[in-house]
Amino acid sequence: MELSKNGSPSNHHKVIIIGSGPAGLTAALYSGRAALNPLIFEGHQPGGQLTITTEVENYPGFEHGIQGPELMDVMRKQAHRFGAVSIYRNITKVNFEVRPFELTDEEDNNYTADTVIVSTGASAKWLGLDSEKHFMGYGVSSCATCDGFFFRGMKVVVVGGGDTAMEEANYLTRHASEVILIHRREEFRASKIMLDRAKANPKIRFVLNTVVEEILGKTEENKKSVVGVRVKDLKTGEVSEIECSGFFTAIGHEPNSGIFKGKLDMDENGYLVTKKSTSETNIEGVFACGDVQDNYYRQAVTAAGTGCMAAIDAERYLEKIEFEMHS
Repeated sequence: MELSKNGSPSNHHKVIIIGSGPAGLTAALYSGRAALNPLIFEGHQPGGQLTITTEVENYPGFEHGIQGPELMDVMRKQAHRFGAVSIYRNITKVNFEVRPFELTDEEDNNYTADTVIVSTGASAKWLGLDSEKHFMGYGVSSCATCDGFFFRGMKVVVVGGGDTAMEEANYLTRHASEVILIHRREEFRASKIMLDRAKANPKIRFVLNTVVEEILGKTEENKKSVVGVRVKDLKTGEVSEIECSGFFTAIGHEPNSGIFKGKLDMDENGYLVTKKSTSETNIEGVFACGDVQDNYYRQAVTAAGTGCMAAIDAERYLEKIEFEMHS
């Protein structure tokens, strides 16, 4: 890749990838192997949500599992091997009304690109407790599908009152001995069918009009684990403790799509909309992959799959405009 005088990547690129994680790094791998020399803006959390995940056991190819940060490091090195270059800054502004596209990072450096792949991901909504951060990945999770397996035969807590909470609670009953669903109200945002399904599940116990004040845990020989939660009854003011080994927040996710508002088509929740069976957005030459456009599966392997799609779509788009220029 051509470098500027100060040793940083030169300004114009065939492919710029905004965001990393399994989607962005897979897109970088595929576009790198296509000799497109992609530039990846990884931001301040390189590797995305998997960097705050401990054991990953459901990613194909790792029989005995792999640590989330290690998986991201391996994927990054593989992409770099084929010419991808990472910059650990955020893109703060984009202009998709001009060709080539214009991008600006947080240090006011300007870049242009023939194609842009958006893989900025989504962030789980959290309660904001210090103990939530302290035990993140050590009993605290926001993904039942990812981590439910680790709580076989144990009691777990799910916090939330929407469809996500009902879905997570139902899923966790496949592994946990009991699921305690804590909700701050008596009314639910969940659809009737999802709520009825959860209420009919004998392994789910509802604790209503209640908020979690603290996640309780212990640290022994540098090993952290959750042992319970301290809760407050909003009607009586009574504070009590509930024993559990796992804590799942299920109050929703937010796509990291803020800088694309008014520029790319989104659904009512801010997820980027792509054309059916492709990664194409409403702007020709701009592609989206991973959790920023997937509010349903939200798995590392599906994110990687859409990253592959975005890279192939970008390569074919570049081939098309190259052909049109010379025909």
